[in-house]
Amino acid sequence: MDHGAADHCGDSGSVERHSHHSEAVKGNLTSRLNRIEGQIRGIKAMIEKDTYCDDVLNQIAAVQSALNSVGKLLLEGHMKSCVIERIQAGEMEVVDELLVTVKKLMK
Repeated sequence: MDHGAADHCGDSGSVERHSHHSEAVKGNLTSRLNRIEGQIRGIKAMIEKDTYCDDVLNQIAAVQSALNSVGKLLLEGHMKSCVIERIQAGEMEVVDELLVTVKKLMK
């Protein structure tokens, strides 16, 4: 069965695109996001307990770092799969799409 770019990233006429992460990658990302979710709940509890602000801020920095790591993994996978496939299919607009996304990530 041939799996072209349309199967992985959606065809160029499609409004909704999909990724094609392996089960191992999905598991890794889900695990990381579950930890981040727990950290967020921990920060909320810290605020409710009137924890010293510097301690809360350090936890916020840790969550931001963890989210950045998830973003980097997703960006790498996206560039190595969907972006390459779309460029090979002649869909050069993916470069502009990627640039907008990278700018958002770098804020």
